[in-house]
Amino acid sequence: MAVYLDNAATSFPKPPRVYERLRGYLERFGGCPGRGSYRMAKEAEAVLEETRALLAELFGVKEPRRIIFTLNATDALNMAIKGSLRPGDHVVTTVLEHNSVARPLNRLERKGLIQVTRVAASSEGFIDPADIQRALSARTKLVAVLHASNVTGSLQPVAQIGRMVREHGAVFLVDAAQTAGAVPIDVEDACIDLLAFPGHKALLGLPGTGGLCVGPRTQLTPWREGGTGVLSELPLQPEALPYSLEAGSPNTLGLAGLRESVQFILQYGVAWIRAHELSLTKRLLDGLRAHEHITVYGPSSLEHRIAVVSVNIAGCSPAAVAEWLDRTHGIAVRAGLHCAPCAHQAIGTFPEGTVRISPGYFTPPGEIDRCVEALRDAADELAGHTGRRAIPSSQATAEGVAG
Repeated sequence: MAVYLDNAATSFPKPPRVYERLRGYLERFGGCPGRGSYRMAKEAEAVLEETRALLAELFGVKEPRRIIFTLNATDALNMAIKGSLRPGDHVVTTVLEHNSVARPLNRLERKGLIQVTRVAASSEGFIDPADIQRALSARTKLVAVLHASNVTGSLQPVAQIGRMVREHGAVFLVDAAQTAGAVPIDVEDACIDLLAFPGHKALLGLPGTGGLCVGPRTQLTPWREGGTGVLSELPLQPEALPYSLEAGSPNTLGLAGLRESVQFILQYGVAWIRAHELSLTKRLLDGLRAHEHITVYGPSSLEHRIAVVSVNIAGCSPAAVAEWLDRTHGIAVRAGLHCAPCAHQAIGTFPEGTVRISPGYFTPPGEIDRCVEALRDAADELAGHTGRRAIPSSQATAEGVAG
């Protein structure tokens, strides 16, 4: 059986209750929520509102209507960035950001609409809040920071940054793609105005789901307009949340699955899930750090990281390592730039990137051991070789597994 260690991309497997109940949802709630007065449509709408309430509980959001459903975290981040910025605004962000933040900002900047300051990171992948403070100006409208790096696993001090941003009067956007469901998050305590999250990663739900928490200090201009099922007589998108930012038929089945996975997370508690994932991470780090030909990137402290570990083997390209692990050991990991090229520039792994290993809640400890043994064997095989030599491979290319 394959060993799946790419949970930073999408979690697998999902909680058993998700599989067990999805067919029932599809058979019973086939109607379109909010688009009819008949029972099936009302039941579908109830599923969505229950999911909204569960997510609000998970993130400490006082008003569930401030949870906006999106296609994924990328969709939520675009909604937050393009809905909050105006010509002449200044944005503070970091070099660690995923392309879901970097590319929208780059485009707006290149069009001459905004100015962007990108704060540097340490060699372990940390942002210094003092650097954020120094970058703030009178024109700063938005500060966009990822909660944890999908390259180094470094967990950022978002609560400290959030209080600083709140005092300055700017809007604080946090990309929780790697932490929602895996690290405790309280938007009130951390002064987070906009929290973007995917449903398919640590929230253990299905692809095609995600959301944006919109705080009371923020009013976003809709970037998607259309039917809402209510207030259809209005010529423009309704101003009330969630309707102002939710247009079109929602992914009811996907959100029904997310409802089940979030219930699972709330049942066990995020703190418990985090402790378990960190125990797996420690097992992985302990097995890899001692090897002289394996370089491990990211924080040295477990307390300040998540279950994402990037490594490289001396003398071998990350793409070749990942392909070899899959072909010879049935181990699925991710290689390349992980959609965060500037983060790799910051830690010195650009342009080839790293081999990223990301266990999840359902990863058996034995699979961590299998991965460690395979990587150590690969490193031993290459000991004494010089240059960027690939593990023997049929078709391992950086382009084939990057992203």
